[in-house]
Amino acid sequence: MHPRRILIAQGGGPTAVINQSLAGVVLAARGVSDVDLVYGARNGVRGIVNEDFLDLGQETAANLELVANTPSSALGSTRDKPDLKYCKEIIQVLQAHQINHFFYIGGNDSSDTLRILSLEAEKLAFPLRCIHIPKTIDNDLVSNDHTPGFPSAARFVAQAFAGANLDNAALPGVYVGVVMGRHAGFLTAASALGRKFADDGPHLIYLPERVFVLENFLADVKQAYQRFGRCVIAVSEGIHDASGTPIASLLAKTVERDDHGNVQLSGNGALADLLCEEIKSKLNIKRVRGDTFGYLQRSFMGCVSDVDQREAREVGEKALQFAINDQRNGTVAIKRSGAYSINYAVNYELLDLDVVAGKTRVMEDELIAASGTDVTDAFRLYLQPLLGSGMPDGFRLRSPAVAKIRNVGG
Repeated sequence: MHPRRILIAQGGGPTAVINQSLAGVVLAARGVSDVDLVYGARNGVRGIVNEDFLDLGQETAANLELVANTPSSALGSTRDKPDLKYCKEIIQVLQAHQINHFFYIGGNDSSDTLRILSLEAEKLAFPLRCIHIPKTIDNDLVSNDHTPGFPSAARFVAQAFAGANLDNAALPGVYVGVVMGRHAGFLTAASALGRKFADDGPHLIYLPERVFVLENFLADVKQAYQRFGRCVIAVSEGIHDASGTPIASLLAKTVERDDHGNVQLSGNGALADLLCEEIKSKLNIKRVRGDTFGYLQRSFMGCVSDVDQREAREVGEKALQFAINDQRNGTVAIKRSGAYSINYAVNYELLDLDVVAGKTRVMEDELIAASGTDVTDAFRLYLQPLLGSGMPDGFRLRSPAVAKIRNVGG
């Protein structure tokens, strides 16, 4: 039997727990007698074609644990989406280094890269085991209950909106917070978990799973403002009209696009500013403020879910076990045991790559309120156990009001 030679890479947007998966593979590999080497590719698949490798076998277990608890991608990442030509270059490098196990930690694009690689390797009779390790704060991988990285980002969003709500209650007005999510609204929906009291914000939540109508939005804001004397709003960056056109591009005078031709939604405050201006000009509300969470959600330190940390480590460990025991390519999936409830447990399965590759999950209808501007109790039960222990809590003064002495205006 040929010795096992392992290569690990990280792709796409970083998360707060992606290095747990990296450590999970590396440390688990040390318990397998026929593993000859474990390399890490710097900057994802780009690092493979550039033969930019690190010998992870030289890392101490203690330092790997420290890195595991550090947010962002320790190996660096890439937004490259390899086509067949690119994948053929990857295979040439893997063959040159006699690497026969490739673990790619990433989202939809990463799983699709592995799908192409596995098919090409099979044509060449190259014995390459391709295992996808799930990761994405968007939570948009199909056939997964959730994906590592999402719970920690959701914890940040819930806490951020809890704080924004307290600020807004002290100095009433309208607050708009724009959250990542081009097609899936899971992260924006997490803002609902920041509520404690019945009148807490966010009072309105807008998701890309529902068509956004500006006139309806303004009517909703007006109604909430009249009811509560203020209004906190959570908005997904990917909200769009009935034709699928992003609202950011409809309201903006100029449109910025990314390397793949998509309207640039992250990394700028355009949507928040535009919506705030609409509220000011159309509703005549003076105190209107907006924030764009942007990249803060992905690798925020000190706001990590312990459940997320544990599961991110476990998917790395299970990836190695599946590679050895199942003897097939695939993607590791997290499956919840039972219905959404506080009694939470998961199992891990190895699915075929084409089950996940190139597909996008969106929020299921049962998780979105009929109004289209809130979430259901099912969503709260779904997300609550993922946020982990030690969520901060806010309280209010309960002192009785003192009777007035002066007869003001009498």
